[in-house]
Amino acid sequence: MNDRAWIEEFIEKNQDQFVKANDDIWSYAELAFKEEKSAARLESMLKDWGFEVETGVAGIPTCFTGTYRQGSGKPVMGILGEYDALAGLSQEAGVTEKREREPGGAGHGCGHCALGTGSLAAAVAVKEYLRETGKNGTVIYFGCPAEEGAGSKQFMARAGAFDGVDFVYTWHPATVNQVEAVHSNAIMGANFRFKGVSSHAGSTPFLGRSALDACELMGVGCNYLREHVIPEARIHYAYIDTGGTAPNVVQDHACVRYEVRAPYVYQVKELFERVKEVARGAAIMTGTTMECELAMAFTEYLPNNALASVADACMREIGAPKWSEEDYRLAKAYLDTYNEETKARIRRSAEELYGERAEEVLARPLDSEVHPFDPAKIRLQAGSTDVGDVGYAVPTLNLQVATACVGNVGHTWQMTAQSCSPLAHKGLLTAAKAIALSCVRTMEQPEVMEKAKAEVARRNGGKYECPLPDSVQPPLDTY
Repeated sequence: MNDRAWIEEFIEKNQDQFVKANDDIWSYAELAFKEEKSAARLESMLKDWGFEVETGVAGIPTCFTGTYRQGSGKPVMGILGEYDALAGLSQEAGVTEKREREPGGAGHGCGHCALGTGSLAAAVAVKEYLRETGKNGTVIYFGCPAEEGAGSKQFMARAGAFDGVDFVYTWHPATVNQVEAVHSNAIMGANFRFKGVSSHAGSTPFLGRSALDACELMGVGCNYLREHVIPEARIHYAYIDTGGTAPNVVQDHACVRYEVRAPYVYQVKELFERVKEVARGAAIMTGTTMECELAMAFTEYLPNNALASVADACMREIGAPKWSEEDYRLAKAYLDTYNEETKARIRRSAEELYGERAEEVLARPLDSEVHPFDPAKIRLQAGSTDVGDVGYAVPTLNLQVATACVGNVGHTWQMTAQSCSPLAHKGLLTAAKAIALSCVRTMEQPEVMEKAKAEVARRNGGKYECPLPDSVQPPLDTY
């Protein structure tokens, strides 16, 4: 039996336990840095399969690794898993109407329940393949919390978690099947805390110094700043503390969170300093003080082309998930829940990807093919991910496998519902096969590993540099 057939047979034989883990983690729906049940569930599975588990990696309680070594232990293969949910996206599983499980609760609207379990299935398959064949190697499952929050992988990379790893594969639930050909934005975020002086807003407002005014003036300044940044840059904000609910009390404290994005981390650092200057100006104008609490930053992600050449071939061998007629009907029902504006955008995107087949695909809206990877067509994507930091520390590649209907919008109730349905189940098992096969094929090609490492060296200058200073610790309770 060849490597592909062995991996496929192993994952299919054990699929029930991986699907059950997905559904359990989906039901926990735990937010960033609070994924205690989800992490414990995955750790327990790794121990059952003979992995050595280390918890509390990088000072984060829900961050862990599972390691299996055989023979010389070389090469060292890494697989990333995530398992955090999103606030406000509680939703019943598999139903095609908005129906909360828990009012105001969290939900897996990005499918990280499938990401974590699919990656774990791949790690187990690689481990068992090494044991079965007697080949040398190490496989490490990296349990990475809080991707939807302040991230963890940059703290892990800074702590040396990826030192000595030869290559890393991961995946993300998607609407298509392909090696992800995107360049994600770098990002940096901080809480800006203003402190002023309280006073009676009616009788003695002149004695007060409003921290809330400072936040609002910072917003005005940043709005003007937007005209004078590169077109690809983004500036986001959200009020964390408005200083109270009494209009007749001058607010002596307030906090606003800003995040800035740009294609490269050096651009983000430059833009962030300009935002800080705006905040300082707002403090001067209002007679308040300002403290900038830097909490998160991700380096941009770029696919590693050497790894992509291997994974692209492996994905084509594995193929797309095998959808049933019931799967197609379910996907169409989800697609039909979107409003007309969103459907029009989905249709345009389908026409770009599928051409004259767009109408046929939208009638049965599940991606049933593997789209080839073309390094010449890597495009800038507005989003950000802490996977980028792993890619600046060690050769890293992200795959995409369909777990939802064509055109599905992430971070929605529709995504939460589909993440605990047969669509996600088939997607995560397919991803596990593709990642496991990619690991096995890469470990057999030293020349690919060397090319992959050379790519990283060209990007990072020979050494990973975390975008956060050592003084910034994981914001476990503040972000």
